[in-house]
Amino acid sequence: MSTKLVILDRDGTLNHDSDEFITSPEEWHPIDGALEAIGRLNHAGYHVVLATNQSGLGRGLMDVASLNAIHARMNKQLSKVGGRIDAIFYCPHAPDEGCLCRKPAPGLLEQIAERYGMTLESVPFVGDSLTDMQAAQAAGCLPHLVLTGKSLGLRGQSLPADFPAHTRMHNDLDAFVTHWLRKSVAPAAAALPTVAN
Repeated sequence: MSTKLVILDRDGTLNHDSDEFITSPEEWHPIDGALEAIGRLNHAGYHVVLATNQSGLGRGLMDVASLNAIHARMNKQLSKVGGRIDAIFYCPHAPDEGCLCRKPAPGLLEQIAERYGMTLESVPFVGDSLTDMQAAQAAGCLPHLVLTGKSLGLRGQSLPADFPAHTRMHNDLDAFVTHWLRKSVAPAAAALPTVAN
C-alpha cells in the first residue's frame, strides 16, 4: 500500500510570513485554521512533510538551534489540536549559493521522494508562491497554491500566466484540505456497491 503524503511549504502557508524573516519562536504565528487542517489530514491517514527555504541560516540571521526552537513551538501547538508533521526538509542556503535544494529547484522534494521511496506524481505540494509551484512542477508533484502569504493579493483573480497551468488555487490551507479530503474520499465512495432496498 502506497504512503499517503502531503507536502507543505512553511512560511506564508502554515504560518504568517515576514519580510524580516522568522528567526525566533516568538515570531512564529500560525495562520488561522492551518494547524487544525494538518490534524484533519493526519486523522485521514496522511503523512505531512514540510519543504521550506530557510535562507536566514545562509544569511547569518539565525542558527540551526533557533530553527529547531521555532519548529519545537510549531510542533507543540500542532499537538494541542491533534496534528503532527512527520519530517521537515529545509534549504539553509542563501539565494546566491547556487544550491540544488532552494525552491524553485526541486531538490527538497526529490529528497522527500527518496526518503519515502515513492514517486510524487499523485502527491500535492501546497505553497503560497510561484517558486513553490515551479518546484512542484519540476518534481512532478500536483501544484496547489494557497492565497495566503505571498499570494494573498491574488484572491478573486485568475491564475497568473507564469504559474504552471494545472495549478489549483485555494483560499488557505484549510480550504485545500477540505478539497483534498473530499477528492480522495470520492473515488472510494463511488466504488461501493449499490444496495437495493
